[in-house]
Amino acid sequence: MAEKFDVIVIGGGPGGYAAAIRCAQRGATVALVEKASMGGTCLNVGCIPSKALLASAHTLLRAKHAAVMGIDITGATPNWAKIQQRKNMIVQSFVKGLGGLVQANKVKIFTGRGICTSQTTVKVESPAGATEIEASKIILATGSEAINIPAFPFDGQTIISSTEALSLSAIPASMAVIGGGVIGCEMACVYAAMGTKVTIIEALSQLLPKEEPWIARILAAEFKKLGIETLVGQAVQSVDKSSSPAKVMLANGQAIEAEKVLVAVGRKAICDGETVANLKLEMNRSAVKINNRMETNVPGVYAIGDAVATTYLAHGAFAEAEIAAVNATGGSEQMYDYELIPRAVYSFPEVASVGLTEAQCAAKNIAVRVGKSYFRTNGRAAGENETVGEVHVIRDTAANKVLGVSMVGPAVTELIGAARAMLGSSEHIEHVMFPHPTVSEVLRESWEDAFGVSLHAPPKV
Repeated sequence: MAEKFDVIVIGGGPGGYAAAIRCAQRGATVALVEKASMGGTCLNVGCIPSKALLASAHTLLRAKHAAVMGIDITGATPNWAKIQQRKNMIVQSFVKGLGGLVQANKVKIFTGRGICTSQTTVKVESPAGATEIEASKIILATGSEAINIPAFPFDGQTIISSTEALSLSAIPASMAVIGGGVIGCEMACVYAAMGTKVTIIEALSQLLPKEEPWIARILAAEFKKLGIETLVGQAVQSVDKSSSPAKVMLANGQAIEAEKVLVAVGRKAICDGETVANLKLEMNRSAVKINNRMETNVPGVYAIGDAVATTYLAHGAFAEAEIAAVNATGGSEQMYDYELIPRAVYSFPEVASVGLTEAQCAAKNIAVRVGKSYFRTNGRAAGENETVGEVHVIRDTAANKVLGVSMVGPAVTELIGAARAMLGSSEHIEHVMFPHPTVSEVLRESWEDAFGVSLHAPPKV
């Protein structure tokens, strides 16, 4: 006889485990089905391991440039085996801790492939056999996968995805990164810091195509200092693996030689094909179609996270999990504005933004004033020798409110949370105290400048 629950969650990534815990906290009996390791892509082959590698890379760069700070260090070189070991230990620790956390919330974990056989029944397939479980509500949190390009598909050796890039056995002499988005920029920084000759090839006109052009210009200039060559507006036609290094052939006839070719053109939503067919789910290509309550077309079945292709961000999945969990347990909530979900890139330098961009405001015919502040004028940033970058705050001059914030510079992925909290606030920025000296003052200065009350920016004529 099938074991019964109030809610079944399929997928143990950020959206899935958050939804499971929140449902349990609201009094539901919950089953969570995960086919691999708890934490999904983010914890195992995404956010967490990549940040561990970036931290090692950043430490190495600081050591190499320590002379600027009056510290003499010689022979700073990467020990790749130890870097990998450290990264793996961090991941394993978090995976173990997350499993314990889920179980502490009285969520029952089933390991295996979860297939919806009906809108209330899930079959869990594992090497030990099949198990059937039932619930009145199901939440799909089945994640995403790296986009594979048919003209030069992944082989896991020469042509790799971000998964392989996180765990290479050795530092390659050269790497071509196809795609100048978040993953491409972050991995390029890791390997350039380690000594790899890196070339980024982006088909669109700038790095990070979703961000402001000024951000891309700063990033390209700083990447050049790291030894990263950036080719924008260039399409890749093929990859020749017949010799080593491989040759990446561009549409303009140029050939880029590289030991490793990282294809980082984005991710796509995935949902089990049998589940889609059995439930007759409405889809947007590979993504599950939902409304603003995270409901699918099937009553009682919800979908969240990468599976719905809204943000491809772990914190976006957390937000959607909250909505789905409340609605699956008798509440009634709607997803708020996706423009209020911050974006963060942990490159060198970091990039972060929230709300509307200047281009989006122009497209909506919104008259704006852009306040600006620069890290080179910040005392703490100067002391830390982290002076590259700036902050832009966009104010709607008619409504007199801030619509968006974009940042490039040290620790901006930490600052963007404060910017998000301040969006929509009616409190005067000059009444909000920022400790001095801190890098966070750059946010205050640009915010004040957007309202024309900055103490340290020269008057605009």
